[in-house]
Amino acid sequence: MPPPILQNLLRKTPSVAPILNRGVLAVTGSHSTEFLNGLLSSSVREPVRNRYSSFLHAQGRVMYDVFLYAATNGYFLEYDSRASEAPPLLSYLKRHVLRSKVKIRNMADEYDIWAAWGSSEDTQWETGRQWDWARSGAIEPVWNATHDWPWGTREGIIHDRRAVGMGSRLLVKKGTQPQAIATHDIVSSDEYVLHRIMHGVPEGIHDIPPMQSFPMDSNLDVMGAVDFRKGCYVGQELTVRTYHTGVIRKRILPVTIHKPAQEICEDPPLQFPHNLDLKPVSVNPDRQGPRPRGTGKLLSTHKGVGLALLRMEHVSGVQQGDLRLEFEVSNAGDKTSTWIASPWWPDWWPQEPQQRVESEVDPSSDL
Repeated sequence: MPPPILQNLLRKTPSVAPILNRGVLAVTGSHSTEFLNGLLSSSVREPVRNRYSSFLHAQGRVMYDVFLYAATNGYFLEYDSRASEAPPLLSYLKRHVLRSKVKIRNMADEYDIWAAWGSSEDTQWETGRQWDWARSGAIEPVWNATHDWPWGTREGIIHDRRAVGMGSRLLVKKGTQPQAIATHDIVSSDEYVLHRIMHGVPEGIHDIPPMQSFPMDSNLDVMGAVDFRKGCYVGQELTVRTYHTGVIRKRILPVTIHKPAQEICEDPPLQFPHNLDLKPVSVNPDRQGPRPRGTGKLLSTHKGVGLALLRMEHVSGVQQGDLRLEFEVSNAGDKTSTWIASPWWPDWWPQEPQQRVESEVDPSSDL
């Protein structure tokens, strides 16, 4: 969970914020559900329902993380619309239509995306969940079948179940404001970025670089965007093989960013450059074993906290006091400054079952 010293970063009042750089497509027609089910990493079945998912490349890397809003005769599809290495989503979908009875339209000029969090209305639907662990380290949320659909059924409103406490996601007609403004403070989009960083939720091209990121490394499994048991979809082969026979060696975690002699940054920049290398540095002279390999990557940052793609062995080393993760930032006059990124596990993160831990240790176990 966040270090206690960071608790003052969390807003204490209900808040609503616009989310920038989000495109909206309408995918409608009698074959829209079947069409999307063949392309998305999660199951898309009748009836038409809200959900979170992703489009993968044929080699199993993420192109887009997306939200689907149930609509008349189909879906509104929300995604990061900024240019990237991934093919434009509209043209990508149109290439796959073939003879399907599907119509795809760009609706970005008609809708905006907002997020609301912090009120009882934003959390009253929040129910407990169980977790399904694979031997590889992949994790899936298991929703209680006796409760309502986890992502909500109201038109234009998605229960953001990527993490506990994220609130709701709102599809709003352009030129209007969400109804939540009557009970929520309107805050900037940067406050939303801070909100999801503090909850350990990656989103969009800066956190999940298109054509580079694997879904489990980016926590898409934990956030409910991957179904490992559905039929064929683009990118399925590598994803399912990793689930059954691979090992998840990286995860995206929140980090505190500070100077070497500080616990937190006393006067942090609003943002640091994206994609900086986080290098593991040994701080325990008695540490045994090989030199730590590889680096992490710093992703979104705001007000001295951020998200980072980290090797699990580095996280363990930091927790044991053997390592720290450093990065350098260029300053004026060709000077550089050294910073530390200290990771923590979000308080909602699933706890590994003890029986699974014991089976990893005991080679005679059949589990």
